[in-house]
Amino acid sequence: MLTPLLEKLLILQDRDTRRLSLEAQLKAVPRDMAAIEQKIAAEKGAIETARLERRELESKKKLLETEIGLAQEKLAKYKNQQMQVRKNDEFQALGHEIATTQAAIDAFEGQELELMYAIDEAKKKFTAAEAVLNQNIAGHEGRIVTLKERAINLTAELKAAQGEVATARAPVEEPVLRLYDRIAAQKQPVCVPIRGAKCGGCHLKVSSEAESASRGKNPDIKVPTCDQCGRIVYWES
Repeated sequence: MLTPLLEKLLILQDRDTRRLSLEAQLKAVPRDMAAIEQKIAAEKGAIETARLERRELESKKKLLETEIGLAQEKLAKYKNQQMQVRKNDEFQALGHEIATTQAAIDAFEGQELELMYAIDEAKKKFTAAEAVLNQNIAGHEGRIVTLKERAINLTAELKAAQGEVATARAPVEEPVLRLYDRIAAQKQPVCVPIRGAKCGGCHLKVSSEAESASRGKNPDIKVPTCDQCGRIVYWES
């Protein structure tokens, strides 16, 4: 049978356990939010990367259009010059330039067609990816809202739990509280049962003296503790 003191300590431990749990949950909220914000940043980064890839293709197409325009002007110039020359060697030289320039234009136009196809595919890919990524971002933002609400609720619950801990500490004598706090600062739980002559915390065998005290058979020991880990022990009937 538990002594009145052990009953008070077990009540305190129960209230403390809840307080510690709430503190841990509240502490985890900022970390969870930071992790989600990183995911949002990654999703936005993926959208921006896809947008930049498309813009880069469009920029290449514009540069190619400029190259084609310049080559066409050069081609027209060579053709005009060819019509005006009288010497055969000059005519042939201009003919060579015309053929070379036309070949360059043909190559440019081939590249332009490839770029147009690539841009069209990039637009389709971007539109599809953007829709998915924006949906993901919306989901992440919804989770952040939920976490903020959770933080508010946890804060209120923690405040109530702290009040319950204070209430549970009030009837416990100061020397016993100091012992409890010293153990609590190092390990949890503080109060554990003895089962099969072993401590319920470290699972090592306790001395016969500690076991006897936990049964209330040694009035000189008010608060029995484990010889190995120092936890407060009690006999579980």
